[in-house]
Amino acid sequence: MSDPLTQLTYQAFQYSKSVLSLAHKTLSNQVLEMVAPPTPERKPQPLKPEVINQIRASLEQIYQTDWQEAQTGLYPTSILFDTPIEDILRYYPLLWWDMLQMQERANQKRYQEFSPEIDTEGYPRYYLQNFHHQTDGYLSDWSANLYDLGVDILFNGGADAMRRRVLGPLKAGLQAFEGVSARGLRVLDVACGTGRTLKFIRATFPKASLYGVDLSAAYLRKANQLLSPIPGELPQLIQANGEALPYQDNYFHGITSVFLFHELPPVARQKVIEEAYRVLQPGGVFVICDSIQAIDSPEFKEMMENFSVMFHEPYYRHYITDDLSDRLSQVGFEGISTEQHFVSKYWIAHKKHTLAGDTVK
Repeated sequence: MSDPLTQLTYQAFQYSKSVLSLAHKTLSNQVLEMVAPPTPERKPQPLKPEVINQIRASLEQIYQTDWQEAQTGLYPTSILFDTPIEDILRYYPLLWWDMLQMQERANQKRYQEFSPEIDTEGYPRYYLQNFHHQTDGYLSDWSANLYDLGVDILFNGGADAMRRRVLGPLKAGLQAFEGVSARGLRVLDVACGTGRTLKFIRATFPKASLYGVDLSAAYLRKANQLLSPIPGELPQLIQANGEALPYQDNYFHGITSVFLFHELPPVARQKVIEEAYRVLQPGGVFVICDSIQAIDSPEFKEMMENFSVMFHEPYYRHYITDDLSDRLSQVGFEGISTEQHFVSKYWIAHKKHTLAGDTVK
């Protein structure tokens, strides 16, 4: 297809995802109001029309940015259409079944409930939560199978476009290692989940050595299913805590982390940043993608407050006022910058080029 036709196809593709997401939200809210209405304290504040218009405009803008970056050759245009249709058809009916369970659990404030067969021993206490009220938190195959679909609906079809915004800063940061071959580059995704960010990184860096860590064995199984059919070297996936990464000092050239920090308590956030600094090579880049924050997006304050009301996110209220730039600076990162796309915020930080006794490889 010609570029104009491909662009129109992409716009139609994203528009249809947005429309279907909004239709699902509208219908599911109506159904839940009839069969299991939310308790009064869980009802969100109505958003002002101007806020809704800002959200729509920012969603359109991230799609435009997504398209433009593909056109510059940052990543293949084909990944703009990467939607797991088979998974959607298979798991969408289950999403409705799960929604009813989630609503009941949320209304009864059962925030730490797991299926009897799930072994919760050895996980950090803060991790044993039904984040988003989802069944089994992050500890079951059921949860892993429904996660990407649920998140994409939450973000009106924009979840992957949000993930792909880490690719530009990552690629720019890796240019510091001009002497390293494409195969020699090592990139780690912390809290890789179902592997969608790693899939986009693989499309951008076909020859790089990719690594992913996550606390959930179930989500790592899902990631392996997603990534194993891709030609080339399979990313190395390890079940591990971002607070204690199982890698040697100064090992990676780039590190990413997507949608993790708002689900960490403050102490854990700091430890993950410290570990990222430790395992990153001098001159390496660390790119974080997460929710927007109240400290720089006051116009979306009500929307952020609604997020805490509607979903079980016990650390979110602290996160939206937490200065991650200061945390990054305290451990030694420099050249720290931020970006905002749609309802996500990005931090780009660099490890100092030279440290005593260190060499860039």
